[in-house]
Amino acid sequence: MWLLVVSAPLLPAIFMVSRRYRVKVSALCHRALAWALRLLRGRVCVKSTHAFVFSRCTHGKADSVLQTYDLYADTHPSLCISPHMSGVLEEVVQRVRPPMVLELGMHCGYSSVRLLRLLPPAGRLITVELDPLTAELGEEIILVSGFKHSQFQVLTSSSAEAIHTLPSLLTDLDEGSSEGFSLVLMDHDPQQYLPDLLSLEREELLRPSGCSVLLIHRKQRDLREILDHIGARPDCYCIKSERQGVTEIFCQKGSTGLDR
Repeated sequence: MWLLVVSAPLLPAIFMVSRRYRVKVSALCHRALAWALRLLRGRVCVKSTHAFVFSRCTHGKADSVLQTYDLYADTHPSLCISPHMSGVLEEVVQRVRPPMVLELGMHCGYSSVRLLRLLPPAGRLITVELDPLTAELGEEIILVSGFKHSQFQVLTSSSAEAIHTLPSLLTDLDEGSSEGFSLVLMDHDPQQYLPDLLSLEREELLRPSGCSVLLIHRKQRDLREILDHIGARPDCYCIKSERQGVTEIFCQKGSTGLDR
């Protein structure tokens, strides 16, 4: 009885604290559930896409692999970038002619194959994928397309962890790779776009003479944070193009008056 009397004045505070943390816990649970569902849907999509492409494409032919991907995407939900996005990607690769490309977010291997088929003979792709199963199936599709391990490398880790290891990895590669990347494709978690761009800067992985960064997005608001950062640093960045689902930014260290 005395406990009730003593605790009565504290009830409003207890109620407020419990309500406050209940909201936070609920929000955390919702985010965790959403992440789990995205991962599950992603894995199902990757498995079904891989099975379709692997069984129907002509092995050793990159064009056949891409055509089979497009055939699958016509009738199934897919994580592949759209044909419009693919056109933008190919136009940028042909213009930049990058010797080294970094891809964050491998998914089914579709964009990896598109990148590799347009790189110069000595070009190299480093692609990063968080989910081990997705990385394994995507790598198999790259090999089925006719490319060799000497032309690409798959890193199975978070983008943040991969970026941290890239300086030592590039040092071990062929001459010229130490200059960094002249093309970066970001097609992973949009919330990681800005942190990863800042990490690439800190690690000096963006080629000082200029690097194009392609941001794949399904909703324009996904880019709000990174575009605010770019807008605040006109001496280093400019938006080169904005087309449906693809925004290209150009980074050049220590430059002013970048052409838009």
